[in-house]
Amino acid sequence: MDTAQAAELLLDAYRSREPIAPLTETFGEFTLEQAYQIQLHQVASWQRDGRVIKGHKVGLTSAAMRRQIGVDESDFGHLTDAMFHLDSEPIDLRRYLQPRIEPETAFVLGRDLAGPGVTAADAAGAVAFVLPALELIDSRIRDWKIALPDTVADNASSGGVVLGSSPVPLAGLDLALAGCLLARNGRIVDTGAGGAVLGHPLNALVWLANTVAGHGVTLRAGDVVLPGSITASVPVTPGQTITATFAGLGTVTACFAGESR
Repeated sequence: MDTAQAAELLLDAYRSREPIAPLTETFGEFTLEQAYQIQLHQVASWQRDGRVIKGHKVGLTSAAMRRQIGVDESDFGHLTDAMFHLDSEPIDLRRYLQPRIEPETAFVLGRDLAGPGVTAADAAGAVAFVLPALELIDSRIRDWKIALPDTVADNASSGGVVLGSSPVPLAGLDLALAGCLLARNGRIVDTGAGGAVLGHPLNALVWLANTVAGHGVTLRAGDVVLPGSITASVPVTPGQTITATFAGLGTVTACFAGESR
């Protein structure tokens, strides 16, 4: 498989705002290692264009998301500075292709975290604070028709991030039991708790630190880590307001303005 060619197809989808056929249809079956090579090729292209890596996301960590997407294991993607939106500030959806949104508890690292061999204690010690977050997932693959290698290659279906503005220390929080209400235009559309994420969101951070080590990646102080969605994702359209309210963490809001593509 020509991983550089596959990466260019995805990069073209970003530029044209037109989704492409699944890579697993275009190229046939390929390995997860090849999928991550495709992802990293795009990351290198973005960095050449001046973008800065600001963290990582872990995807497909809850049973709800695995059922929704139809895969059975987690993956990771990169977060760049261009992906971050301010809490409650209008977001223009014209930059996205097929956006969906999901609530997460974001970790912000206070020191580097390098695998392999990272434990839950190591991960907890590296966290400076936690923020409520909404992740905008998106797919450059037409109709979200993705197998696991497709979403891995497509930067784990990353799109955008809205972080809350009130940091909370990890100490004293029980993120596994912390509930979340997800509301659209003031009406609750889903609920969940942090334990939906691999039993505890911190487990996703451990998984990430140990997994990215095999790809030559270290989690750095200041990085934002999204551990995965507490609920299934919901589609978003212009004019909507999505709010996630987390026990012990507060709220975060994404407001969508502008016209659809």
